Amino acid sequence: MRRRLLAAAAALLLIGGAAGSAAADTPAGQPARPAAASADVPAGVSAGVAVFDRQTATFTEQLNTSTRFRSASVVKLLLALDYLWNRGPDYTVPAADRAWLEPMLRASDDDAAGAYWSDHGGTAIITRMVSRLGLKDTAPPPAGYEGYWGYTALSARDTVTIYRYLLDSAPGPVRDFMMGNLRQSTRCASDGFDQHFGIAGAFDKPWAVKQGWSGSSYEKGTCGQTRPAPATVARAGSPAADVDLTRPALHSTGTVGAGDRSIVAVFTLHPAGTSYGKAYTDIGRLTRSLNVPGAARPAGWWYGTWSDHVNVRPGPGTGNSPITQLPAGVEVLVGCQARGEVVNVPPYTNEWWAYLPQYDGWISNIYINSPDNKMPDVKDC
Repeated sequence: MRRRLLAAAAALLLIGGAAGSAAADTPAGQPARPAAASADVPAGVSAGVAVFDRQTATFTEQLNTSTRFRSASVVKLLLALDYLWNRGPDYTVPAADRAWLEPMLRASDDDAAGAYWSDHGGTAIITRMVSRLGLKDTAPPPAGYEGYWGYTALSARDTVTIYRYLLDSAPGPVRDFMMGNLRQSTRCASDGFDQHFGIAGAFDKPWAVKQGWSGSSYEKGTCGQTRPAPATVARAGSPAADVDLTRPALHSTGTVGAGDRSIVAVFTLHPAGTSYGKAYTDIGRLTRSLNVPGAARPAGWWYGTWSDHVNVRPGPGTGNSPITQLPAGVEVLVGCQARGEVVNVPPYTNEWWAYLPQYDGWISNIYINSPDNKMPDVKDC
């Protein structure tokens, strides 16, 4: 049975591109293309990108590196470093503090960040860290929004500076604590959003990530929670008046490769009203296009999906509880496909299932943007 035009049209609206494409100009069902010579920014997206090769001490990608973005949760790197800064000489982290620091770094817990922000000076935290690390573009939230830690201004080049400090200058216990937690990034963040986009989706491990997201159009997390996001604007004349506080933001930062060879910072803003799945797909395409030394790229075929909150199952059937759910319309990496339980979503019926290696789970092919029940170019499991 062939997909009806309704499904194809819905898929195109959700992902904003050719069904099953790895990038806008890649045919459906083809493996992800090799890294491009420069960043491939999807239409309508504003981006700041920096990739630093620690082995050669050179940048392999630089795009709008000094442009300031609202940091969203990436600022949690600075909050954690501020906490650790004067805890020498042994830098012991008591169990009570680990109980909020680890969720803040691994699962991007907002309550932990908010409590630290209010208890330790708010904007003064940013002022301290700018001075300590010699950051050039970082600034506290604009006047009138001092309580919004996610409105801290941050750039791609300053983010590289933060990671270079962590890896090359920080005391060993600080480096090990910070990077150890970033390597344990959870797919599902504390607010219910799938945070394994960008770096975490484009490259095989080893990687370590701190992600950020902010947007009033990001209504629902894929773990069934909701996340309110205020739509406000910076006031003219404020310290960070050049920072866009309204368009949906999605950022991916961290390290990639053995020995944390490459530092990667990808900051993106998307058109108003962009869904989380669309932004997730676009930052994935951008990140996959980058020249990242030491990166291992996952094998498989990138395909778009359709429908909302598609369940990822532990096997090719609906008998077990889902592992997680997909952001609406997101692209997924398909490793192989197999026959399984027949799924009916009227007017469609399909017995084929797609294995998603990055989730270690399965979705029915009924939700894959392919003209046939069985994807013609994907191998059998």
